Amino acid sequence: MQSKINPWSSNQDIETNKLFSEFGIEPIEPLLDKIKNPPAFLRRNIVIGQRDYGRVVDAMAKNEKFFVMTGFMPSGHPHLGHLMVMKEVAWHVQQGGIGSVAIADREAHAVRDISWEKCREYGKEYLKCLYALGFEGRTYYQSRNNDLKDLAFESATRINFSDLQAIYGFSQDTALAKAMSVAMQVGDILFPQADDEPAPTVVPVGLDQDPHIRLTRDVSYKLRMFLVEERCESGRQYISIRSKNASPAAMEDLASEFPGAKVYEGHIDISGGNLEEIREIVRNVEIRNGGYGFISPSATYHTFLQGLQGRKMSSSVPESLFGFYEDEKSVKKKIMGALTGGRMTLEEQKKLGGEPEKCSIYLLNRFHMLENDVELKEMCHECKAGELMCGTCKKETFERVKEFLSDFREKMDECEHKVEE
Repeated sequence: MQSKINPWSSNQDIETNKLFSEFGIEPIEPLLDKIKNPPAFLRRNIVIGQRDYGRVVDAMAKNEKFFVMTGFMPSGHPHLGHLMVMKEVAWHVQQGGIGSVAIADREAHAVRDISWEKCREYGKEYLKCLYALGFEGRTYYQSRNNDLKDLAFESATRINFSDLQAIYGFSQDTALAKAMSVAMQVGDILFPQADDEPAPTVVPVGLDQDPHIRLTRDVSYKLRMFLVEERCESGRQYISIRSKNASPAAMEDLASEFPGAKVYEGHIDISGGNLEEIREIVRNVEIRNGGYGFISPSATYHTFLQGLQGRKMSSSVPESLFGFYEDEKSVKKKIMGALTGGRMTLEEQKKLGGEPEKCSIYLLNRFHMLENDVELKEMCHECKAGELMCGTCKKETFERVKEFLSDFREKMDECEHKVEE
């Protein structure tokens, strides 16, 4: 039986190896050599998995068009736990990607029963954070984007309740609005291509969001008019273009693009030719005839920063994180009270050294507060050697956090006008 992942839960254990093997997520490491000056989240194995990300890596290398999109459910104030996705989106924009961010207010209203007024208020905070990190591109609220609603409705024609049950574990007690919010998220991911033109699209997400990626890739395939594949029969290799839901007019248009090809009812066979070039011709024919021509979206998957108390980071546990506008005294209290990988006594710490891989303070620096790899490596070495005491490390980390928050708040305030626009 396949595992069920609940993308709305903050209390679930995700077995990374099982997720990779069961659902076909691939490691990102083989692609890193192709990325010029990879950021810390790639260098430090924080982003660990990918689906079809090679398409986007190639587009970055060739300065070709690609999209980067993600969404945020405005069910509360943005905080430390949201920072990784925001950084990933902003970085992809800086690499030439066309940014698209959805404020998933319909999802928040359906899943968390958040009022529309609060959705709007929280949404503005998320947008300020993004702009402060250097994001440029389109942003929108699901409830106010009529073109998105139309795309979500069309996507829903390719989703049935057995899909939702298999992927999300929905039951007969699941609210219809929650199912509708899933179709809306599929629309969000496909919207950049529908509103502009098909191009590789990367969606940076945490591992718990993989159900949305899998469903959207399936829907994008089902919405295509044609299937293009290489075949070999009786020793003869050829490329076959088969109708999935193409009209007779679209089939005629397609046949005119390949003079000399063998035309049958429902499919066309071509001897020779370049597979990718043929796929691009087919995509253009599809778009000419009212289709979408979607390229299946790609995804990157990051691990989660554990909470300051050592457990999962969750807004329902205030001690596990800090907000971006939280007062200095409160942030300091949380940092100084955070769970570390230190030993029970000072003597043991000096003798045995600490365990940074278990330390919420070290991980906070690894994820966000120390950009310099050499400094991070020194911190890790000194901790393990028993040379760095937890109290000293916490004080140094708090100073970094304080500087980060001061700079970040200033940039957020400067971006207020962008949010209003």
